[in-house]
Amino acid sequence: MFRKYRGETLLCWVLGAAVILGICGACSPDQYKAKADKEVYEIIDSKWQDDFGNKANYAIDDSNVPAPTDDIRVEKTVPESGVLSLTQAVAIATAHNRNYLRQKEQLYLIALDLTLARHQFARKWFGTIDAGYMRNSADESVNSNSRVGFNQLLADGAQISTSIAIDWARFLTGDPDTSLASVLSASVAQPLLRGRGRKIVQENLTQAERNALYQIRSFSRFRKTFVVSVVSEYYRVLQQETTVVNAESSYHRLLESQKRLELEAEAGLAKPSDFDEAKQRALNAENSWVQAQQQYESRLDDFKVTLTLPTDAEIELDPNELQSLEKLGITPVDYTPGTAIETALHWRLDLANGADRVDDAERKVILAADNLGAELNLVGSAGVNSTDSTKVDRLRFHEGTYTLGLEADLPLDRKAERNAYRESLISLEQAQRNFENDRDNIELEVREALRGLRTEAEGYRIQKLALELAQRRLETQKLLLEIGQTNVRLLLESEGDLLQAQNDVIRALVDHAISKMSFFRDIGVLQVKPDGMWEEQKQ
Repeated sequence: MFRKYRGETLLCWVLGAAVILGICGACSPDQYKAKADKEVYEIIDSKWQDDFGNKANYAIDDSNVPAPTDDIRVEKTVPESGVLSLTQAVAIATAHNRNYLRQKEQLYLIALDLTLARHQFARKWFGTIDAGYMRNSADESVNSNSRVGFNQLLADGAQISTSIAIDWARFLTGDPDTSLASVLSASVAQPLLRGRGRKIVQENLTQAERNALYQIRSFSRFRKTFVVSVVSEYYRVLQQETTVVNAESSYHRLLESQKRLELEAEAGLAKPSDFDEAKQRALNAENSWVQAQQQYESRLDDFKVTLTLPTDAEIELDPNELQSLEKLGITPVDYTPGTAIETALHWRLDLANGADRVDDAERKVILAADNLGAELNLVGSAGVNSTDSTKVDRLRFHEGTYTLGLEADLPLDRKAERNAYRESLISLEQAQRNFENDRDNIELEVREALRGLRTEAEGYRIQKLALELAQRRLETQKLLLEIGQTNVRLLLESEGDLLQAQNDVIRALVDHAISKMSFFRDIGVLQVKPDGMWEEQKQ
């Protein structure tokens, strides 16, 4: 046979059960983390526009699972051959570079701030329970109060708060007649002058929304700059490696000349001074070879740090990448100064941020002007108790306490607000000037980049001709020396000129390749693909 419970008894037991379930059912830290990640990535995905590039390599990985050190984890991504292609190097860098990870974390944190700004306008529930035990010479008692309710800020500035409090401990311990009671309370505050209106009330939310957009743009811009820097470093290492090969080849050629002149000097067919000069040149070439090798190793170690690899990792860069660059040669870009600047002004994400910050400053002026006015709030409240007996669910609305009134703050002292308003006007002027300055600098960067690109293309053509000439000169000097119609110094100088021309050609080729990528980055059309490589965005 079922026992019949009074309504207030059932209410108390339900409330007690709710407290217990609330404590036991609270989310674990991992669950809170998963919810935060889900909300943050939904924000980023929703705000990421198509012209920002691919949505890739922006999620952070901070798993609490124990893992080996970063260097060991990254080293496992290196192929068994130890030879890194350009694509593999960029992929490793975008996955493990510390600065890149820091940028991803900054994007996450800005989006996380937005979740809290949005939460300010959500209905925020609360529940509390206070319990205590008291004993003296005459009596002992157990008391407890529970309170549940919510607070909410509306978009127009109204603030609503409501709660219900119940004293129910003695009821459950067998003395309901003396203490079981409930109190329903509610309050509303509506601004009528200062602080009223969606634009004013939601300014913090608006700014947080825009900050998240700005950070997405900044991160996308950073990715482009980062990939250009990694590719540049990769090519510079290969350039230095080629310099080592050229220096070694030059040394061996000079060594052959030295040996031949040594034999000729011993046979009386050459002057001892010619042999000494050849030996001196060979020693200098050997020293240059050693220095070039040291510079190559230093550049390679620096690149390992960029990839977050240990400096003692045994890796090499793929020389085929440089050969592919040589086969591709110099390809012109189809941009005039006018079209390049127009493209940059349309696609540069950092310039878009600057333009939007002018709008932010304009809103801040409106907000500061609003704070100068008088404050007038309409406030109301209600408090209702239950009956004197244990009828906790019977509220005496006809005996409740109700208030309605106005709260005013006259603008008699607005010195701080006045100063803030004047500062906002100055900040608006500064934001406008910063945007204009950024726009002028971008135009200057694009013009210089386009001029530099064309200069380097012409320089590569000239260096190729100089290399062909240096090769012919060396061969000619060798033939003339054999028939006695030239001197050793001219031969040795031709060898030095050939080495210089070889290094100049490879430097000009790498300079042009880097400048071309930088040009596409500066006009905003360089797009980073999911694997970390790049392509020119189609107009």
